[in-house]
This record gives sequence, C-alpha cells and structure tokens, in this order.
Amino acid sequence: MELQLHRMDYLQVAVTSQKTMKLLPASGRRATQKVVVGDQDGVVTCFGIKKNEAVPVFKTLPGQKIARLELGGALGTVQEKIFVAAGSEVRGFTKRGKPFLSFETNLTESIRAMHISGSDLFLCASYIYNHYCDCKDQHYFLSGDKISDVLCLPVERLERITPVLACQDRVLRVLQGSSLMYEVDVPGPPSILALNNGNGGESGEELLYGTSDGKIGLIHIAMNTPIPKWEIPNEKKRGGILCIDSFDIIGDGVKDMLIGRDDGTVEVYGYDSANEPVLQYDHSLTESITSIQGGCVGKDGYDEIVLSTYSGWVTGLTTEPIHKEAGPGQELKMSQDMQNKIASLRSELEQLQFKVLQERDRYQHSSQSVTAVSAVPVFSINDKFTLNQDDASYSLILEVQMAIDNVLIQSDVPVDLLDVDKNSAVVSFSGCDNEPNGNFLLATYRCQANTTRLELKIRSIEGQYGTLQAYITPRIQPKTCQVRQYQIKPLSLHQRAHAIDQNRPMNTVSLTGQFSFSDMHSWVVFCLPEVPEKTPVGENVTFYFKNTFLETQLECTYRKGEGLFKSDNISTISILKDVLSKEATKRKINLNISYDINEESVGHTLKLIHPKLEYQLLLAKKVQLIDALKELQVHEGNTDFLIPEYRSILEEAEKLQEEYKKQPAHLERLYGMITDLFIDKFKFKGTNVKTKVPLLLEILDNYEQDALMAFFETAQ
Repeated sequence: MELQLHRMDYLQVAVTSQKTMKLLPASGRRATQKVVVGDQDGVVTCFGIKKNEAVPVFKTLPGQKIARLELGGALGTVQEKIFVAAGSEVRGFTKRGKPFLSFETNLTESIRAMHISGSDLFLCASYIYNHYCDCKDQHYFLSGDKISDVLCLPVERLERITPVLACQDRVLRVLQGSSLMYEVDVPGPPSILALNNGNGGESGEELLYGTSDGKIGLIHIAMNTPIPKWEIPNEKKRGGILCIDSFDIIGDGVKDMLIGRDDGTVEVYGYDSANEPVLQYDHSLTESITSIQGGCVGKDGYDEIVLSTYSGWVTGLTTEPIHKEAGPGQELKMSQDMQNKIASLRSELEQLQFKVLQERDRYQHSSQSVTAVSAVPVFSINDKFTLNQDDASYSLILEVQMAIDNVLIQSDVPVDLLDVDKNSAVVSFSGCDNEPNGNFLLATYRCQANTTRLELKIRSIEGQYGTLQAYITPRIQPKTCQVRQYQIKPLSLHQRAHAIDQNRPMNTVSLTGQFSFSDMHSWVVFCLPEVPEKTPVGENVTFYFKNTFLETQLECTYRKGEGLFKSDNISTISILKDVLSKEATKRKINLNISYDINEESVGHTLKLIHPKLEYQLLLAKKVQLIDALKELQVHEGNTDFLIPEYRSILEEAEKLQEEYKKQPAHLERLYGMITDLFIDKFKFKGTNVKTKVPLLLEILDNYEQDALMAFFETAQ
C-alpha cells in the first residue's frame, strides 16, 4: 500500500533541541492527543488542535535552555507526567501544567541526555552518567568519550536496570550499576537511542540506534553479549539521525519505524517477511527534524507523524486527505469554515505586515537620535563539522533559525571546496594573498530566499593545518554576523576505528621526555580528529585510526613520559614527528625521538594508492577525449565507426564530466601524496631528494605501477 501524507503546520515556538517534543497519551478512547514541546528559551508549551487551530493548554515562563523532554509516571500506569532537563535541573509538570518537581542535581555541567523509568532518573552530562532513584544518588559512571544519549531497557519487562550510553567514539556502553558490563561497536558515532517497537521488541532487549553519519541499526542487548540484528547503511548520503519512533502509520497492524534526520528528511520504514526494514515513504523539509512521534493530533480517526524542527515548527504529516477533486462537470465548493479561516489568516497577515512597518519606522527614527543605542539581534546557529568516510571530505552544515543572507568562508590553510547537489547558493571566490595575511581561501555563498540551512563540502591536505572560519549573516535588520571557527588538524583525514590490521608493515616513532600524560593527550587532540578533549582515566591509553582517503592506519599508545606511534604510511609518521616536536618546543619540553622505518611499507602504501590513481588518470583521459569525439560524431553523423570504448565514452559523457567536476584537484592530490611519500622516505635516511621530484612527476604523467615502484627503490 502506498502511503500518502499531507503536511500541516500547527505552531511555532523558539529554537528546539533534540528530543524535546512528545505527544501526551489520549485521555479518551477516540480523543486526539495533546502536544508538549520545550524550546531553547526555556518555555514548555502544551497545546491541542480544535477546528484546525492550535489551542493552548498551558505555557511556562522562560528560563534556561531545555535540552531534553521526556514523559514519565509510575510503572504500569499512563505515562503522562512531563519532565524537562534545563541546565543542571530537572523539572516536572502535570499534563495540566502544574509544577510538582524541581530537582537540582549535583552535576557541574548542563544535562545533555535524560531517560525516565518509573522513579528512576538517568542523566548524562558530557562525560558523566548519573542514576537517581526518588531523587537520591544511586550510581555514577565516567565515560571515555562524550555521551550523546542514554536509555534504559524496560524495567517492567526485564526486572533489571540496564542503562545504555551512546558515545561519540562509535561505542554503546552497557552498564550494570556503576560498572561497565560491555561495549558494543557501532559503524558511526551514535546520536540517538530508542527501544525497538517502543517496548524493546519481543525480548524487551532490542535497541535501535541512529548515527550522526546517517546509519541505523538494531542490536539485541543480551546479558553477556550483544547480538547485532541488522544495519541500514546511508547509501543516499542523507543527513545524520536525530530522532526515532515506532508507530503503525501504514495501518497494517505492525509498528513502523519513523526516522528524522538533520537534513530535514523524514523516513518511514516498514518490515518485510524476514523482519528486515524496507523504506516505504520519505518526505523532505528544509530544516533539521529534532523530534518525531506517531499519533493522532489534528483530527480524530486520522493518524499522523508529528515533528518538531530546529526553528521551532511543530508540524504534522497526516493521513487525512487535504485535497478534494471534482469530477467532470462538477464544482468544488469551499466550506464556510474554510472560507472563515482564509479570511482570518489574511486579516492576521495584514496586521503583522502593518506592525512590522511600524516597528521598522520606529527603529529607524530612534537610531537617528543622539541618545540612540543600537541593539545587536541575537540569533541561534546549529553547526556541524564532520569528516565523511565515503569521500574523505568534511561536511560543514550551518543552520540558522531565520533565512541566511550570505556565508563567507575563510581559511588560512589550503582546502578545496567541493560541489554539493543540495546546495542552491551562488558561490563566488575572491583572490587572496597567502604570503602576508595567511589567506588561502575566501569564498562567499549568497543564499536564495528562505534558505535556513546550508551544506558545504571541504577537502583538506594532511600535514597542512590551521583554521577554517565561517561568517554567517542572516536576513535581519540591523545587519549582524556571527563567526564560527573549525580546526583543520594535521592528520585531518583520519577517523577513529575500533581495531586495525596488525599484519601490515608498520613504521614506528617513539617519543620519551619529561611530559605528563595530559601533555601528550593534548598534543594528540591537536593532531587528530575524534579524540575526546578530556584526558582518559588510567595510566595509559591506545587509540586506533584509519585514513579515510588512503585506508592506511595509525596506532597511538602513550602514557606519562612515553609515546609510541605506528603507521603503515611513512608520511603519517613524518607529520606526527614534526608536529609533536613543534608542540613540545612551544612548551620548552625536550623530546627524545627514535624511529624505525619499514621499507616494505612504501610499496604497500603505493599499492593502496594505485587503484585510485589509475581510476583518476583514466577519468581525466576520457574527459579530454569527449570534445574530439563529439566533433567526430557531428562530422560523420553517427558513431558506428567508433570502437566500443569510444562509443561508451560518448554515451556517458555527461556523467563523466560531472564526476570530474565534482572532484577538483583529485589527481593533483594523489600526485602530492606520492611526492610526500617519496620525500619522507628519504628524509628518514637523511637524504634530500627534492631535486628528483620533477623526474617523479614525469613518471606519474606516464604512469605505470612497476616503473613507479622501481623509481622509489632506486632513487637516492
């Protein structure tokens, strides 16, 4: 059955955070549900819908930013009590808006995640997990990386308390009391947790997770070991997962999985006969979906998916048919209710336009007086700067609560801006002097009207590090701008991994000296992405990384006074040695550096580069042939005389040119990596081979793998 849903916008509140909107249980058998939403102004708003109008039930006064909103109540009863987390405080309200709880926790940081089960309260700050029972401290756990979400398996079904933490290092941590029971590796940084089917599935132990890079998975959290059930990869390159719910929107008696993503995509997954998820419906909005839930809000008898968005819209995708069609010779008559509603909306719009003009005139008049004080408008920005594993590029996502006018991108390090299909902004580049000012990139994106979300793609070069800055100017008066800064790290294309292949030929660099554990950790944070800023607990730590571009790997093990780094790529070791030496010198710490270079690793790295280089050279050659082949086609009138290879190039001409355009400087980037590898290999031997680089480039232009390998072995 094809699912048809129609959009209805109900209400707009202030900017909302993730998981801050819920539907209250229906009070009667055929009653519609009330919606409760918390925003970043600290206001909790509860409303229902009557005659297509939002009717308020209650609204609280502004306060601290609301980070989470959950429903609770005694186990086995209707879950209709409202709990909100704001700052380090948890407040409770009845469904009528009467406050009944104000619990100031002992957390020194703001609450980031919350889960409620009966009288048990599970709270998480950045790294700290706390369990309270009847507002009394029970258990505590310090996580190895930042916590994104927390969930507890259903206590009423399992008769045990099993909290699960979603952590940024691609791990789910399953706890028992204050102890770690075990860790579950997942394919991306988990951003959201939800119980399968809303109740944990048949066993009560089935957990859904969504990752910030757009993957979804199901895991059975058994007592001793986790059992992965299925995983949905992000093949369509959609946004990260922000919210998950289970609800039978299709109406086949089986609960479907509802997904909200940070690029505004809403997805509905049904299940096939093998209990595997199948995409049944998707819909795109223009901003992040912060919360999602299935229910009945707008009209009795019509199920819908209710969403809250980043800018505060509470929207429904309803099964109620909105459009009516007339048959031949028939006329559609608009009901009196609809006519009254349209007249009311027009009147309200005219009043708002008049009020805006009045306020604008008043502001202009007051700003010209001697005693005028101009207030800078404050606006919220939701930004994300993440490394994409698929194409080794960084995604910079900027989302503003109002329309964006323009975004200026400035970088003091060489980076390439890549095309993004979803991006409709017009980009213009400015010339920059990299010598005196350290500017390598100045680009302006001018956005179309009503654009609130902009996605950019950037590719960096390892070994060259600095700062990327985004100046965001929204369409508001008076003109104002906010700056966001993003660090391009020395080993910027590396991504955290759970394990690495220990059988590869490895190069090693060892550092010893009078430095502390926290000193070395701060240097590693400076060099590599996805490392927690907080110094790990214990005397030593080991991190594994994979290069998303070349698929080489890196192992970092360090403790107080000692650091050991292993990689199958000499260039990685060279960058680390140079940067760590520089950072230690800044702090006036003497380092003793020793290294062990494995000659086999050079050939191994060249073999990893080979398929990419061969593909790019072939692509460049095909693109160069397109114009000549098109001329031949015009001249001869057909392509029958061409060999099959040339005919296929003509047939795929548009696709080839588009791919080539999407990857600017890709070939130059590979040439640069091979050149760096060549220089670094001989640098560790104490030989400067920069004079032989032109010869190397000549070999690359007439590329053959064996000839390149031979050159690396014989050059001195």
